[in-house]
Amino acid sequence: MEVKKISEDHDLKKAFYIRKEVFVGEQGVPLEDEFDEFDTLDGECEHILVYFNAQLVGTGRIRVLDGFGKLERICILEPYRKFGLGKIMIHALEEIAEEKGVSAVKLHGQTQAEGFYTKLGYRASSNIFMEDGIPHIVMRKELSTK
Repeated sequence: MEVKKISEDHDLKKAFYIRKEVFVGEQGVPLEDEFDEFDTLDGECEHILVYFNAQLVGTGRIRVLDGFGKLERICILEPYRKFGLGKIMIHALEEIAEEKGVSAVKLHGQTQAEGFYTKLGYRASSNIFMEDGIPHIVMRKELSTK
């Protein structure tokens, strides 16, 4: 398993491919809603790729917003979801948050993934709301200080 920070456009396009497969193809998110102004390499967001046995299988990003590291666009291709890769990806994004000096992270988690995030130390901090036609909940976690 390898996590790679994205620093080149061709790798960012790989992340877009994974997101399109999962969010647009599998979950029905409208294509125009999936991509936004943070999908660049200008430094506002850090994007990552996740590889399993040299195969590209997942992606995610983090940006600093209102003093939190906000984890976003976290996804893994369906055949690879039972190998513990999500946990490794979340920890990699949390490490990036700590590198940026952030002591807490948050995310808009799909309610079907709430248990996964709870096991990683996240706690619900909102009521359920709809985002792109999918029920979500805001979850937060305090990071350990080193």
